[in-house]
Amino acid sequence: MAYVEIAGSEPALLLVHGFTDTSRSFSLLAPYLAGRRLVIPDLRGHGATRTGRGFSIGDFAADIARLVQCLRLERPIVVGHSLGAMIAVEMAARQPELIGGLVLLAGTLKPDLAADHPMVAGVRELRDPISPADPFYAWWHACQPGVPQAFLTAAASEASAMPAACWRAILDEIRGTDLTAAARALRVATLVIAGGRDPIFDATHQQRLVQEIPAAMLVAAAHCGHNPHWEDPALVAAAISDYVQTRMDDGPRRMDGGRS
Repeated sequence: MAYVEIAGSEPALLLVHGFTDTSRSFSLLAPYLAGRRLVIPDLRGHGATRTGRGFSIGDFAADIARLVQCLRLERPIVVGHSLGAMIAVEMAARQPELIGGLVLLAGTLKPDLAADHPMVAGVRELRDPISPADPFYAWWHACQPGVPQAFLTAAASEASAMPAACWRAILDEIRGTDLTAAARALRVATLVIAGGRDPIFDATHQQRLVQEIPAAMLVAAAHCGHNPHWEDPALVAAAISDYVQTRMDDGPRRMDGGRS
Protein backbone atom coordinates (compact mmCIF):
# COMPACT_ATOMS: atom_id res chain seq x y z
CA MET A 1 0.00 0.00 0.00
CA ALA A 2 1.41 3.36 -1.04
CA TYR A 3 1.16 6.18 1.47
CA VAL A 4 2.46 9.65 2.26
CA GLU A 5 3.69 10.41 5.76
CA ILE A 6 4.34 13.82 7.31
CA ALA A 7 6.14 13.88 10.65
CA GLY A 8 4.55 15.58 13.62
CA SER A 9 3.02 15.14 17.04
CA GLU A 10 0.90 12.23 18.17
CA PRO A 11 -1.75 11.00 17.93
CA ALA A 12 -1.35 10.58 14.20
CA LEU A 13 -4.14 11.48 11.82
CA LEU A 14 -4.80 8.66 9.36
CA LEU A 15 -6.49 10.35 6.38
CA VAL A 16 -8.53 8.04 4.13
CA HIS A 17 -9.58 9.48 0.78
CA GLY A 18 -12.76 9.02 -1.21
CA PHE A 19 -13.75 7.10 -4.33
CA THR A 20 -11.41 7.71 -7.32
CA ASP A 21 -9.22 10.06 -5.26
CA THR A 22 -5.67 9.48 -3.98
CA SER A 23 -3.56 10.77 -1.13
CA ARG A 24 -3.45 14.05 -3.09
CA SER A 25 -7.04 14.61 -1.93
CA PHE A 26 -5.70 15.90 1.40
CA SER A 27 -2.94 18.12 0.00
CA LEU A 28 -5.02 21.28 0.47
CA LEU A 29 -5.88 20.31 4.04
CA ALA A 30 -2.41 19.21 5.19
CA PRO A 31 -0.89 22.70 5.58
CA TYR A 32 -3.67 23.60 8.03
CA LEU A 33 -2.76 20.55 10.12
CA ALA A 34 0.92 21.51 10.36
CA GLY A 35 2.65 20.02 13.39
CA ARG A 36 0.48 16.90 13.48
CA ARG A 37 1.72 13.54 12.20
CA LEU A 38 -0.22 12.65 9.05
CA VAL A 39 -0.41 9.26 7.35
CA ILE A 40 -2.23 9.39 4.01
CA PRO A 41 -2.58 6.12 2.02
CA ASP A 42 -3.76 5.39 -1.49
CA LEU A 43 -6.61 2.86 -1.28
CA ARG A 44 -6.33 -0.36 -3.28
CA GLY A 45 -6.89 0.31 -6.97
CA HIS A 46 -6.25 4.03 -6.46
CA GLY A 47 -3.09 6.00 -7.10
CA ALA A 48 0.09 4.00 -6.54
CA THR A 49 -1.52 1.12 -4.61
CA ARG A 50 -2.05 -2.12 -6.46
CA THR A 51 -5.52 -3.46 -7.18
CA GLY A 52 -6.59 -6.18 -4.74
CA ARG A 53 -8.88 -9.13 -5.33
CA GLY A 54 -11.98 -7.36 -4.04
CA PHE A 55 -13.44 -3.92 -3.57
CA SER A 56 -15.86 -4.36 -0.69
CA ILE A 57 -15.89 -1.87 2.16
CA GLY A 58 -14.57 -4.71 4.31
CA ASP A 59 -11.63 -5.26 1.92
CA PHE A 60 -10.67 -1.60 2.13
CA ALA A 61 -11.10 -1.56 5.93
CA ALA A 62 -8.85 -4.60 6.30
CA ASP A 63 -6.16 -2.84 4.26
CA ILE A 64 -6.28 0.23 6.50
CA ALA A 65 -6.19 -1.92 9.65
CA ARG A 66 -3.09 -3.72 8.35
CA LEU A 67 -1.45 -0.37 7.60
CA VAL A 68 -2.08 0.76 11.20
CA GLN A 69 -0.49 -2.44 12.45
CA CYS A 70 2.45 -2.40 10.03
CA LEU A 71 3.33 1.21 10.88
CA ARG A 72 2.67 0.53 14.57
CA LEU A 73 0.45 3.57 14.81
CA GLU A 74 -0.70 4.15 18.38
CA ARG A 75 -4.47 4.61 18.25
CA PRO A 76 -4.56 7.13 15.39
CA ILE A 77 -7.48 9.43 14.71
CA VAL A 78 -9.02 8.09 11.49
CA VAL A 79 -10.38 10.78 9.18
CA GLY A 80 -12.38 9.41 6.25
CA HIS A 81 -13.91 11.27 3.33
CA SER A 82 -16.95 9.83 1.49
CA LEU A 83 -15.92 6.23 0.65
CA GLY A 84 -13.14 6.75 3.19
CA ALA A 85 -15.75 7.59 5.83
CA MET A 86 -17.55 4.33 5.11
CA ILE A 87 -14.26 2.46 5.41
CA ALA A 88 -13.51 4.21 8.70
CA VAL A 89 -16.87 3.19 10.19
CA GLU A 90 -16.35 -0.44 9.14
CA MET A 91 -12.82 -0.55 10.53
CA ALA A 92 -13.80 1.12 13.82
CA ALA A 93 -16.62 -1.37 14.34
CA ARG A 94 -14.43 -4.38 13.50
CA GLN A 95 -11.24 -3.40 15.34
CA PRO A 96 -12.01 -0.60 17.81
CA GLU A 97 -8.78 -1.21 19.70
CA LEU A 98 -6.79 0.16 16.74
CA ILE A 99 -8.20 3.69 16.72
CA GLY A 100 -8.33 6.64 19.09
CA GLY A 101 -10.95 8.69 17.29
CA LEU A 102 -13.15 8.95 14.23
CA VAL A 103 -13.90 11.86 11.89
CA LEU A 104 -16.41 11.32 9.07
CA LEU A 105 -16.31 13.87 6.26
CA ALA A 106 -19.21 13.86 3.75
CA GLY A 107 -19.99 10.28 4.74
CA THR A 108 -22.97 7.96 4.72
CA LEU A 109 -24.14 4.67 6.19
CA LYS A 110 -26.36 3.60 3.31
CA PRO A 111 -25.77 5.40 0.00
CA ASP A 112 -29.13 4.54 -1.63
CA LEU A 113 -27.88 5.60 -5.07
CA ALA A 114 -30.60 4.86 -7.62
CA ALA A 115 -29.79 3.75 -11.16
CA ASP A 116 -30.61 7.21 -12.53
CA HIS A 117 -28.51 9.09 -9.96
CA PRO A 118 -26.01 11.38 -11.79
CA MET A 119 -23.09 9.56 -10.17
CA VAL A 120 -24.30 6.13 -11.25
CA ALA A 121 -25.31 7.26 -14.73
CA GLY A 122 -22.02 9.11 -15.23
CA VAL A 123 -19.85 6.17 -14.19
CA ARG A 124 -21.89 3.84 -16.39
CA GLU A 125 -21.02 5.95 -19.43
CA LEU A 126 -17.26 6.07 -18.85
CA ARG A 127 -15.11 4.25 -21.40
CA ASP A 128 -11.38 3.48 -21.46
CA PRO A 129 -9.19 5.36 -21.81
CA ILE A 130 -10.99 7.85 -19.59
CA SER A 131 -10.17 11.42 -20.52
CA PRO A 132 -9.28 13.87 -17.72
CA ALA A 133 -11.37 16.34 -19.74
CA ASP A 134 -14.48 14.11 -19.64
CA PRO A 135 -17.56 16.31 -18.94
CA PHE A 136 -18.44 14.02 -16.02
CA TYR A 137 -15.70 15.66 -13.93
CA ALA A 138 -17.56 18.97 -14.00
CA TRP A 139 -20.17 17.26 -11.81
CA TRP A 140 -17.95 14.75 -10.00
CA HIS A 141 -15.43 17.36 -8.82
CA ALA A 142 -17.87 20.28 -8.54
CA CYS A 143 -16.74 22.75 -5.87
CA GLN A 144 -17.34 26.25 -4.63
CA PRO A 145 -15.09 28.90 -6.22
CA GLY A 146 -11.58 29.11 -4.88
CA VAL A 147 -10.37 25.52 -5.25
CA PRO A 148 -7.15 25.70 -7.33
CA GLN A 149 -7.69 24.59 -10.91
CA ALA A 150 -4.29 22.86 -10.95
CA PHE A 151 -5.44 20.69 -8.04
CA LEU A 152 -8.69 19.73 -9.80
CA THR A 153 -6.82 18.97 -13.03
CA ALA A 154 -4.43 16.66 -11.17
CA ALA A 155 -7.33 14.95 -9.38
CA ALA A 156 -9.06 14.29 -12.71
CA SER A 157 -5.84 12.96 -14.22
CA GLU A 158 -5.30 10.51 -11.36
CA ALA A 159 -8.92 9.37 -11.38
CA SER A 160 -8.74 8.80 -15.13
CA ALA A 161 -5.86 6.36 -14.61
CA MET A 162 -8.33 3.95 -12.98
CA PRO A 163 -9.92 1.58 -15.54
CA ALA A 164 -13.64 2.12 -16.09
CA ALA A 165 -14.28 -1.44 -14.91
CA CYS A 166 -12.64 -0.56 -11.58
CA TRP A 167 -14.85 2.52 -11.22
CA ARG A 168 -17.95 0.39 -11.78
CA ALA A 169 -16.86 -2.47 -9.49
CA ILE A 170 -16.19 -0.12 -6.57
CA LEU A 171 -19.39 1.82 -7.15
CA ASP A 172 -21.40 -1.41 -7.15
CA GLU A 173 -19.95 -2.25 -3.74
CA ILE A 174 -20.69 1.24 -2.42
CA ARG A 175 -24.29 1.09 -3.61
CA GLY A 176 -24.83 -2.30 -1.94
CA THR A 177 -23.45 -1.29 1.47
CA ASP A 178 -25.44 -0.70 4.65
CA LEU A 179 -23.31 0.23 7.67
CA THR A 180 -26.17 0.88 10.09
CA ALA A 181 -25.31 -2.08 12.34
CA ALA A 182 -21.64 -1.14 12.31
CA ALA A 183 -22.48 2.46 13.28
CA ARG A 184 -24.62 1.35 16.20
CA ALA A 185 -21.72 -0.77 17.48
CA LEU A 186 -19.25 2.14 17.58
CA ARG A 187 -17.88 3.03 20.99
CA VAL A 188 -15.77 6.05 20.13
CA ALA A 189 -16.84 9.69 20.12
CA THR A 190 -17.22 10.60 16.45
CA LEU A 191 -17.08 13.92 14.61
CA VAL A 192 -19.31 14.26 11.54
CA ILE A 193 -18.43 17.10 9.14
CA ALA A 194 -21.16 17.76 6.58
CA GLY A 195 -21.29 19.95 3.49
CA GLY A 196 -24.56 21.85 3.39
CA ARG A 197 -24.65 21.68 -0.42
CA ASP A 198 -23.53 18.06 -0.81
CA PRO A 199 -25.20 16.68 -3.99
CA ILE A 200 -24.32 13.07 -3.17
CA PHE A 201 -24.81 12.57 0.57
CA ASP A 202 -27.12 15.34 1.67
CA ALA A 203 -28.35 16.37 5.13
CA THR A 204 -30.46 13.23 5.43
CA HIS A 205 -27.32 11.08 5.28
CA GLN A 206 -25.45 13.27 7.75
CA GLN A 207 -28.30 13.32 10.26
CA ARG A 208 -28.53 9.55 10.05
CA LEU A 209 -24.85 9.28 10.95
CA VAL A 210 -25.43 11.43 14.02
CA GLN A 211 -28.55 9.52 15.01
CA GLU A 212 -27.12 6.00 14.60
CA ILE A 213 -23.64 6.48 16.08
CA PRO A 214 -24.01 6.38 19.88
CA ALA A 215 -21.61 9.30 20.50
CA ALA A 216 -21.55 11.70 17.57
CA MET A 217 -21.36 15.44 17.07
CA LEU A 218 -22.05 17.39 13.88
CA VAL A 219 -20.13 20.29 12.38
CA ALA A 220 -21.87 21.87 9.39
CA ALA A 221 -19.93 23.42 6.52
CA ALA A 222 -23.05 25.10 5.15
CA HIS A 223 -21.41 26.63 2.06
CA CYS A 224 -19.58 23.46 0.96
CA GLY A 225 -20.51 20.58 -1.29
CA HIS A 226 -19.19 17.02 -1.21
CA ASN A 227 -15.56 18.07 -0.70
CA PRO A 228 -15.34 20.45 2.27
CA HIS A 229 -11.64 19.68 2.73
CA TRP A 230 -11.05 21.17 -0.74
CA GLU A 231 -13.52 24.04 -0.47
CA ASP A 232 -12.80 25.21 3.08
CA PRO A 233 -9.75 23.36 4.42
CA ALA A 234 -9.29 25.90 7.21
CA LEU A 235 -12.75 25.17 8.63
CA VAL A 236 -12.26 21.40 8.35
CA ALA A 237 -8.81 21.53 9.93
CA ALA A 238 -10.08 23.66 12.81
CA ALA A 239 -12.91 21.20 13.50
CA ILE A 240 -10.51 18.25 13.40
CA SER A 241 -7.97 20.00 15.64
CA ASP A 242 -10.66 20.88 18.21
CA TYR A 243 -11.86 17.27 18.14
CA VAL A 244 -8.33 15.89 18.60
CA GLN A 245 -7.71 18.22 21.53
CA THR A 246 -10.97 17.13 23.15
CA ARG A 247 -10.02 13.48 22.70
CA MET A 248 -6.63 14.12 24.31
CA ASP A 249 -8.19 16.02 27.21
CA ASP A 250 -10.96 13.50 27.85
CA GLY A 251 -9.02 10.29 27.22
CA PRO A 252 -10.14 7.25 25.20
CA ARG A 253 -12.76 6.04 27.65
CA ARG A 254 -15.16 8.97 27.37
CA MET A 255 -18.07 8.51 24.98
CA ASP A 256 -20.24 11.60 25.46
CA GLY A 257 -19.62 13.14 22.06
CA GLY A 258 -22.81 15.18 22.23
CA ARG A 259 -25.20 16.07 19.44
CA SER A 260 -26.11 19.20 17.55
